[in-house]
Amino acid sequence: MTTPEPIGERRWAIAEGYIPPGGTHADDPRFLSHETACLLNTNAQDAQVTITIYFKDRDPAGPYRVTVPARRTLHLRFNDLKDPEPIPRDTDYSSVIESDVPIVVQHTRLDSRQAALALLSTIAYS
Repeated sequence: MTTPEPIGERRWAIAEGYIPPGGTHADDPRFLSHETACLLNTNAQDAQVTITIYFKDRDPAGPYRVTVPARRTLHLRFNDLKDPEPIPRDTDYSSVIESDVPIVVQHTRLDSRQAALALLSTIAYS
């Protein structure tokens, strides 16, 4: 297998962020309301990624640090980010994702507040 040329960018922004509170499927973690950044690293080296969260009424939070292994994907739930602080639910926010190598970022939200689940997905802005 040949290694493809790396694709993506080093800086991405997701202007729309919101983790819905609770949900009707909260007993099953697969269906808990969440925000996800899907990170794709096609490089031959690991990607060192930092995430900064911006709010409308307070200073930014972060940086949150994650590694995306070489030639792998990581579906990172914002709900799971704890260090340096958890991201609050029911709060508008935006995020800036920076990587030391080019990556591709897609944003997804699952809203399980109603029995009929709602899923939103879009490519981030690079």
